[in-house]
Amino acid sequence: MTAPEGAAVRVLVVDDDPLVRAALSMVLGGADGLRLVGEAADGDEVPAAVAATAPDVVLMDIRMPRVDGLAATERLQAGGDAPQVIVLTTFDADDHVLRALRAGASGFLLKDTPPADIVDAVRRVADGEPMLSPTVTRQLIAHVAEAAAPRDDDGDRARALLARLSEREREVALAVGRGLSNADIAAELYMSVATVKAHVSRLLVKLEAGNRVQVALVVHDAGLL
Repeated sequence: MTAPEGAAVRVLVVDDDPLVRAALSMVLGGADGLRLVGEAADGDEVPAAVAATAPDVVLMDIRMPRVDGLAATERLQAGGDAPQVIVLTTFDADDHVLRALRAGASGFLLKDTPPADIVDAVRRVADGEPMLSPTVTRQLIAHVAEAAAPRDDDGDRARALLARLSEREREVALAVGRGLSNADIAAELYMSVATVKAHVSRLLVKLEAGNRVQVALVVHDAGLL
């Protein structure tokens, strides 16, 4: 789910720490083009909060006492037409973050991220852009490789999915895997941004991916990063 063009991006904040919720609410409430539509204190409150507020983006804490952000993200993604999810963490290479990305989260933010960068990340994710920088993407992929190399069946599945792509789509997939934005891909591959967006839309279908992060993980599992 992405915000309609020109409409304020609707944001739901989910964190068990009231101080974190208050800080994020202050940041989001003062940003042009964003609208804080609700808060939740635990993952078990997320389904009702999403149903009541229809957010475009959910800022989701990973560690919560009753239902953690991973389980809450998985439940949202299973429902269809789910909002974009950005997971919040105090660690930049946390195993839970990697699991959340595989579950369908669009990216992650550290809780000490500067306010302007939080606002920018929310806007980019709502617009369907990647919010993981190339540096962060490389860190995540490296951590995946160190923590657990892809299982043989993961690699086989990834290579089978990539075999569905045309040569041009494969080039775009590799660029997405490196964390490049649509504009960067357009410049590198000498095509328009609109063409890149069309390729990315086809990639999501052909690679059975929920978002660009999952495209990057497919590329990684195939051994191409």
